[in-house]
Amino acid sequence: MGKYDIVKRARLTSRVSATDVIEHLCTATVEMHGDRLSGEDHAIIGGVGLMDETPITFIGIQKGRSTKENIQRNFGSVRPHGYRKAKRLMEQAEKFGRPVLTLINTAGADATPESEEAGIGTAIADSLLTMSRLTVPTLAIVLGEGGSGGAIALALADQVWMLENSTYSILSPEGFASILWKDAKLAPEAAEHMNLTSEDLYRLKVIEKIIPESTDDEELSNEEILENLIPEIKQVFKNMQEESIEERLVKREARFKQFQ
Repeated sequence: MGKYDIVKRARLTSRVSATDVIEHLCTATVEMHGDRLSGEDHAIIGGVGLMDETPITFIGIQKGRSTKENIQRNFGSVRPHGYRKAKRLMEQAEKFGRPVLTLINTAGADATPESEEAGIGTAIADSLLTMSRLTVPTLAIVLGEGGSGGAIALALADQVWMLENSTYSILSPEGFASILWKDAKLAPEAAEHMNLTSEDLYRLKVIEKIIPESTDDEELSNEEILENLIPEIKQVFKNMQEESIEERLVKREARFKQFQ
């Protein structure tokens, strides 16, 4: 399977979504809305849930599975107030000592003139700065597309995981081909050069874990993927909470310094 085939799989609306993970992970949830400044962004879902008996904060980028829902959620492209909502939830998690789980599926942040005027770059930077300062355990999982700063804004975590057929890159293959070769139709060729698959990024030590979506060349259903994923999320948070804050922060700093 070529890398552009994986790109196309990452874009499927039938994939495991942020809401799927939250519903299977948490026995109870309270979703929170708004950035307390300009409004609500439905591309970001966030709130507090009970993972067994442990309260956690969840923040997920959610695409739609129908045209109507995709329009409501802006096709998973987050606006400035969505990242400000994420920042608010991270700060709340830090205050109350809750682990933070971020779930990523976006082609990129909203790049409309309205978002530019409202400070999308600053909102992404503030989200990154806030996440870098968290002392609570953090885990980021790329579920589908992990595109550009829109994805990175929620991925400065203690560990970053990817589903097997997800992608994580600085921009789309179409954007890469348009910039380099002035032809978006060369996206399949661009994908082969971009190191954007889970295998590429695991090899480069950008991520810590690949979540399988198949066994022995047989596709797993979303339910089967979640049955495997949920225990691993619970275990990694348990392991991180058993470490001292200082030990975990040293590991996080070393994790990102290796890319300098």
